[in-house]
Amino acid sequence: MSESQEKVLSILGVGLIGGSLAKAAKSAGLCQKVVGYGRCLKSLQRAVDLGVIDQIACDVKTAFESADFVVLATPVGAIEPLLKQAVGHFKSNVVITDVGSTKGSVVEAVRRALGEVPGNFVPGHPIAGTENSGVEYADAKLFDGRRVILTPLEHTDPDAVSRVRRMWEGVGSIVSEMAVNHHDEVLAATSHMPHMLAYLMVDTLSKMDARHEIFKYAASGFRDFTRIASSDPVMWRDICLANSDALLSALEEYSSEIMQLRNAIEAKDDEYLMALFSRSKAVRDQFC
Repeated sequence: MSESQEKVLSILGVGLIGGSLAKAAKSAGLCQKVVGYGRCLKSLQRAVDLGVIDQIACDVKTAFESADFVVLATPVGAIEPLLKQAVGHFKSNVVITDVGSTKGSVVEAVRRALGEVPGNFVPGHPIAGTENSGVEYADAKLFDGRRVILTPLEHTDPDAVSRVRRMWEGVGSIVSEMAVNHHDEVLAATSHMPHMLAYLMVDTLSKMDARHEIFKYAASGFRDFTRIASSDPVMWRDICLANSDALLSALEEYSSEIMQLRNAIEAKDDEYLMALFSRSKAVRDQFC
């Protein structure tokens, strides 16, 4: 085994993200064996049949006992109970990371479960995914050129950070580091709020009297904007609750802006509308 290769990689939560990382790590030779744990044995067996994982862990204890590198790829609300089951079953050299979209809540979940945030735990978040969920959609190329944010704490072991960075860079990701609170503020605005708006848009239209015609004649713009409303509801419920403060702040600012837009439309303020649309187009064109 090379110094850069983990012997046993354990994935807890073998869905889109966990399954994609497992496939990518195996393809890149970053581990010798992948062990998978999850609530649904049928899904885990499917992961074995698809070659995503090599072995099923029957419980959390087994998943941790054999692991040199553990990835918590479950919804963020499941992290605390999983780690409570793992207490006393860590290998001395194990590195633990997660893929959660909120970092403050994950750090607190680890602290509650273990009594402290150990130096071998490296909070992480791959900015990747699709609206699909499940191991059937696992893709070894999912992380190619995509950003991964690590949010180590002051006492996090630098070697653990290096190993997590090496894993993500090995599957093609661009890795950066950020403070926990700053991560949650940025992601509330750029990821969490758009998902809330997409869910709300679909739900609102579904309640209108003309809903059948609305969805029948919806064009590509509607499909593009609402694509993420097909994402896993459990995951987004957990994210919404876990990052509520930052999300509420982002939604408050958005609400103020949407009222300005409403007033401009009512007043037929063409100058405001043209300025808004022109600014937004320029920013979007530059970003993309």
